[in-house]
Amino acid sequence: MKRIDVVYVMLRDDSGENLLMVKNYGENGSYYTLPGGAVEAGETLQEAAIREAKEETGLDVSIGGLFSVSEDFFEERGHHAIFFIFAGQILDGEIAIAFPEEIEEVTWMPIQHAAQYLHIPEKAEERVRANCSVPYILKGQVIQTS
Repeated sequence: MKRIDVVYVMLRDDSGENLLMVKNYGENGSYYTLPGGAVEAGETLQEAAIREAKEETGLDVSIGGLFSVSEDFFEERGHHAIFFIFAGQILDGEIAIAFPEEIEEVTWMPIQHAAQYLHIPEKAEERVRANCSVPYILKGQVIQTS
């Protein structure tokens, strides 16, 4: 099994009630995720999260603490995936789709609706609403908490 690290960024609107979601084209139909993707060789989790958010939404973001870490096995692909969801903040930019062959839509979605796509246990939905996270530490320094 090949280990794959995947990062996602949880971005809220000004009201704090909506999350920015990306609708991806897939082999078995379209599906929603938070903005994110695979970490490339030589990248930190932070660098990958910022890059992926920019590529998928057109927005410049900063990341804060970690919301969750989870893992799964994809036997058909031979992948052992580790998923890191970061709390994030929009710094600048306008929503734009840079890769229309991959991304169908970028949209704000109410938390209660978006939660079904986050692949987190029901009990964790309250943590999404409360904007809970733990510090992300890079090379001994706390990057940010939210």
